[in-house]
Amino acid sequence: MTLISSISGIRGTIGGRPGEGLTPLDLVRFSSAYGEWLKEQLPDREHWKVVIGRDARVSGEMVCGLVCNTLNALGIDTVELGMAPTPTVELAVTEEQADGGIIITASHNPAHWNALKLLNEKGEFLNAAEGERVMQLAGQEDFHYVEMEGMGIRMAESDYHLRHIEKILELPLVRQEKIRQAGFRIVVDGVNSVGGFAVPALLRSLGVKEIIEINCEPTGLFAHDPEPLEKNLREISRRVVEERADLGIVVDPDVDRLAFVNEDGSMFGEEYTLVAVADYVLEDTPGDVVSNLSSTAVLDEVARRHGGRRHLAAVGEVNVVEKMKATGAVIGGEGNGGVIYPPLHYGRDALVGIALFLSFLAEKDLPASRLRASYPTYFMSKDKIPIPSDVGEDELFMRVKEHFRDHPQNTLDGLYVTLPDGWVHFRKSNTEPVFRIYIEMQTEERLKEMRREVLDLFK
Repeated sequence: MTLISSISGIRGTIGGRPGEGLTPLDLVRFSSAYGEWLKEQLPDREHWKVVIGRDARVSGEMVCGLVCNTLNALGIDTVELGMAPTPTVELAVTEEQADGGIIITASHNPAHWNALKLLNEKGEFLNAAEGERVMQLAGQEDFHYVEMEGMGIRMAESDYHLRHIEKILELPLVRQEKIRQAGFRIVVDGVNSVGGFAVPALLRSLGVKEIIEINCEPTGLFAHDPEPLEKNLREISRRVVEERADLGIVVDPDVDRLAFVNEDGSMFGEEYTLVAVADYVLEDTPGDVVSNLSSTAVLDEVARRHGGRRHLAAVGEVNVVEKMKATGAVIGGEGNGGVIYPPLHYGRDALVGIALFLSFLAEKDLPASRLRASYPTYFMSKDKIPIPSDVGEDELFMRVKEHFRDHPQNTLDGLYVTLPDGWVHFRKSNTEPVFRIYIEMQTEERLKEMRREVLDLFK
């Protein structure tokens, strides 16, 4: 069993012993800590309100009940959205004028995982210092529950994703009429979670001519590994070709990551989701772009072409958002298919990513494969290795640093090494008990060589 506390929230496998997995006692403890933190931040309030939403995981309803009742016991009202995308919950925090939010989702992790993603009053993730304070309060367990008269109330809102879609349609860069005229035929893989109803609803609102749905029933029993990587997308790749579709759309269980499949069944590439959307936005709104360190260097070329530059941030949505605000970037996100578009909100949002991408594709009047071919092709590998029990984390980093001692190194987030024809990023995961190793090179042969060289360091 696994329990991980990081900048990405409190995440773990359901069941087991308290402190080892994500058990009911852990859920009550961390929910209490978040509630106490919220009251600590806003001590002058007589009432507090928190928005709660979840993905379709089987454990979600149980987790939601524990979280809501715990907050109510602290005197905090809850607005329950039921099943809703992560970006929808983020938007709902400000729409409901709430003091915070909790998203119950383990994102791309398998179905037996779940997590609490914690939001502030802006609908944005807590930063590192705020998250650390919640962890301190959880460790102290000095919670003060209210008496009967002061208990919070539970309220319910349904279909909040439709309000989210309305706001997307209001964006000037979303070309609804052009999308309708394009007559797109699109296959959607909702990985048996909330994207299964939210993405088709968006496409209908945009005027997409025909939608073919696979794995769209939100059962929480994922038909395949939910991370939107090429190795997990064989079914939709086949269906796009069989259905003679213009595009395939894939999201992760909480709809903050986005990948496309070209009309010929090839992958557009999750790294290129942000590349294409940034290209479209920067063409209309010149400025800078922000991505995390593990994102493709093609973003540098796209930014330069439009007279801007790319800024790098540590991995994690909150880190990218902070850098975007500091630099005034007009678009940002992460290379895992996460798009952040500030005119809507500061959060990774697959729904707005879809609307912007389809607007771009309709304006270009090109097949998706030709749009993808208009960008340089770099080659990337994404590996993860279990954290070894017999070697310390610091020792591992030192070995890698020493191995690459002749190349520029950045320690903003783990270790980022700049090579003449690419880069290597080595870091501890925020969401799994593993080290992640990302490598990008300009040729496939060099990628194979570098991957072999790096992985050999850990044997």
